[in-house]
Amino acid sequence: MEISSNGAETQPKFALPVDSEHKATEFRLFSVAAPHMRAFHLSWVSFFACFVSTFAAPPLLPIIRDNLNLTATDIGNAGIASVSGAVFARLAMGTACDLFGPRLASASLILLTAPVVFFTSIASSPVSFLLVRFFTGFSLATFVSTQFWMSSMFSAPVVGTANGVAGGWGNLGGGATQLIMPLVFGLIRDIGAVKFTAWRIAFFIPALFQTLSAFAILLFGQDLPDGNYKRLQKSGDKQKDKFSRVFYHGITNYRGWILALTYGYCFGVELTIDNIIAEYFYDRFNLKLHTAGIIAASFGLANIISRPGGGMLSDAMGKRFGMRGRLWTLWTVQTLGGVFCIILGQVGSLSASVAVMIIFSFFVQAACGLTFGVVPFVSRRSLGVISGMTGGGGNVGAVVTQLIFFKGSRYSKETGITLMGIMIICCSLPLFLIYFPQWGGMFCGPSSDKTATEEDYYMSEWSSNEKDKGLHEASLKFADNSRRERGRSVHSQTLPSNATPPANV
Repeated sequence: MEISSNGAETQPKFALPVDSEHKATEFRLFSVAAPHMRAFHLSWVSFFACFVSTFAAPPLLPIIRDNLNLTATDIGNAGIASVSGAVFARLAMGTACDLFGPRLASASLILLTAPVVFFTSIASSPVSFLLVRFFTGFSLATFVSTQFWMSSMFSAPVVGTANGVAGGWGNLGGGATQLIMPLVFGLIRDIGAVKFTAWRIAFFIPALFQTLSAFAILLFGQDLPDGNYKRLQKSGDKQKDKFSRVFYHGITNYRGWILALTYGYCFGVELTIDNIIAEYFYDRFNLKLHTAGIIAASFGLANIISRPGGGMLSDAMGKRFGMRGRLWTLWTVQTLGGVFCIILGQVGSLSASVAVMIIFSFFVQAACGLTFGVVPFVSRRSLGVISGMTGGGGNVGAVVTQLIFFKGSRYSKETGITLMGIMIICCSLPLFLIYFPQWGGMFCGPSSDKTATEEDYYMSEWSSNEKDKGLHEASLKFADNSRRERGRSVHSQTLPSNATPPANV
């Protein structure tokens, strides 16, 4: 970002075109320009590091279970623990982002959880193994700061793409760790360490990676296009909001709860698969550890295009059909994901299982990207809380699914996968209930009431007293920039005559 002087005023000059909030209206993947694209790369790399740490154990479970004498129930409990810790952490992270900014919130959590990854190397019992997986899982709450950060840096036309790529590339850690950890383990063992020592040393790699990513955020990151929260609040350019009001407007918005439920059965399913898939292929098809790891990795590695593709599809549908297009596409893709999940549980050959798993991964991960194409529009004032609720819902879905279908030996893994697919289809149905007065819902158009505008929707989060103090101005700008969610034809009819396209400001 450059600073240029224009008469008596000094305004920021950005490398990307921006809107009235200085959010980028273009997404340039291979740029590292500050602050927009730099924030993008810092967010996905740090989230990637946390994903690698959280799921570093599953690809080594055949070794760890022999060393620590883990039963099937112990392994199931540890898998549940790894995703349950982030449920409340994600909600807390959303509130922290609203109040303190995504930079400090994410870096603090990463640094707090990194020591736990180091401690995994000294786990000596089923209980200690469960505890380190539980506390390491807290780091997955950085997903919320990632999505919040992207929603703060990118405007409506590209926010789905930015959220999808950042979240998808971060989720790649779940697939990459299936390759990284067996490779690191093999190298350490070849150097001379016995296998029960090699797996312990291997955990130092993800722990160090996670720590370095946090310092990178603190050194190079920026909360908003115009600067960090603390400096903006000190200068008076950003008002400090009240926790009680931010939290209230978040948890009382029913749209956030529906998205939390549906996200529980796209991202929650992804977390579940990350925990079980390597062991599933290893045991069912009698594969070598490294081979099972490669197959399992293909599921997570699909995120390189599937989740970003979901975000891009959401933006494309939003541009053409408005919010209603985003909602219909989300429901369609997630339902198809459920169908392929059912098929995955039914096929019995190795080649067919791998093929169906890859197809299934594209749909379930694209649904994640599509979800966060909708989330930024649910609330402007409580964006962090809504993001936290939705993200936390993903972890709740993973916990519930693993408790019901993959804990102990009640169901075989293939039966559990089939039943999980049915749950995906059922839990996608509440999307029919989401309705925005200014844009409509899946079956209904926008309200005919003259007060059903973007301004009315986002201003309803502010009291008259707060408006008198000018606290609502950012929401007012956001409302104006979100008019595109009416769809192409409606937006072109209602665009003010003096409207101009975004320019470098």
